[in-house]
Amino acid sequence: MNNVPTVKVGLIAVSRDCFPIELSKRRRRALAKECKAKGLPVVELQTIIENEKDLAKAFEEIQTRKVNALAIYLGNFGPEGPTTLLAQRFGGPVMIAAAAEESQQDLVNGRGDAYCGMLNTSYNCSLRRLRPYIPQNPVGTAAEVAAMIEDFVPIARIRLGLAGLKIFTFGPRPQDFLACNAPIKPLYDLGIEIMENSELDLLDIYQKSKDDKRIKAVAKEMAKELGQGNAFPDLLDKLAQFEVALLQFMEDNLGACQYGIFANKCWPAFERFFTFVPCYVNSRLASKGIPVACEVDIYGALSEYMATCATDMPATLLDINNTVPQDMIDAHKAKTKGYKPTDLFMGFHCGNTPSCCLAEFGMKYQLIMHRLMEPGKEPNITRGTLEGRIRPGDVTIFRIQSTADTQLRSYIAQGRVLDIDPRSFGGIGVFAIPNMGRFYRHVLIGKNFPHHTAVAFAHAGKALFEACKMLGVPDIATPLPDGILYPGEDPF
Repeated sequence: MNNVPTVKVGLIAVSRDCFPIELSKRRRRALAKECKAKGLPVVELQTIIENEKDLAKAFEEIQTRKVNALAIYLGNFGPEGPTTLLAQRFGGPVMIAAAAEESQQDLVNGRGDAYCGMLNTSYNCSLRRLRPYIPQNPVGTAAEVAAMIEDFVPIARIRLGLAGLKIFTFGPRPQDFLACNAPIKPLYDLGIEIMENSELDLLDIYQKSKDDKRIKAVAKEMAKELGQGNAFPDLLDKLAQFEVALLQFMEDNLGACQYGIFANKCWPAFERFFTFVPCYVNSRLASKGIPVACEVDIYGALSEYMATCATDMPATLLDINNTVPQDMIDAHKAKTKGYKPTDLFMGFHCGNTPSCCLAEFGMKYQLIMHRLMEPGKEPNITRGTLEGRIRPGDVTIFRIQSTADTQLRSYIAQGRVLDIDPRSFGGIGVFAIPNMGRFYRHVLIGKNFPHHTAVAFAHAGKALFEACKMLGVPDIATPLPDGILYPGEDPF
């Protein structure tokens, strides 16, 4: 996926001048060795920061080695001023961790006091209003700190992605989806660019691309992907033209940004003028790391992109849609064992989920739109969805959202898609998230989140949680276990 950053972490050690610098060098080398054994994208920087004069040399090395994320390692107590100045001037995602003492046999010249040094460093970070990633247990052995850096890589990928992101929109946010009408000011606060366009602009770029030589190749690629599920081969050229048009528009309009995603108006006028639904094209772009949120859901597109960056895999955007009937739960007792009925729900969307995230799939028509636009007729303008059962396995649902008064908030919950046939239409699956019922009531409803949720196809809660903290999101909600009340929850 070339729309997602490639992280290259620079490992740099710091040393307080009243401690042996060799301690930091030796511990940094041991840490670099552990990172290499894990296959992490880590570059061992040779500069050690003792004072501000070392910063110039460090930044020269950072630039030469093309580092875009920084793991600052307190091999000993460390100088909190130069350490945090390094983090501040670097500008990219930064992690700070420290070395644990290694042996009772070496607690005189070999004692680094980095446990103490982390306190001063964190205080100085606060003075400079910095938000580095500090792990839950930030002081450890070389092997333990290497595991912390492994956790940091997806966090850094999210942060780098957002720093270079532009969101393209087409069409006004629709009347009956006011939940998608969120202020864009917080996007600028996050450093994200946005370019809003009309539906006529979208039609214009589509029509102008009709003679593009890439269309036939894309249509052939689509036919190969769909295989036996290619129910409407006559439609592929139109869909390929739309895909080519969107990708060309993104290339032409990224400007100073590196990555692009879309939030597009997808119905009801779209079908009458384009004569197809865009869902399958949206699914294909999502598989390339370019989410396309329907209903002009800007924060939905952003959430999906963050989920993509967190896992380095395609994600999707679904409605938190409907309950699971009791007779379906009873018919699959072995698969629903351990879950309460309120832990279960169906995630659904028209057909925008990438084929690699579906257990089986085929191109179909959008039933809900067909009822509205072509009642009693053979499907024509409502064709073009990618439908199927969402593949079983680990998932994370996630949403970042602005309130009406421009305050950011988010939620994260991990669970699974169960291996149960939903027996319905669209891209759909049976989700199981522990304590979902209360979470749905007191977070999703209680905090006014909209119906769309991003779905990462892995447990990515840690990366998303820490990335939201790094972004300064003040409200990050997660499911609470039984016995712990949400604010405002009735204890009776």
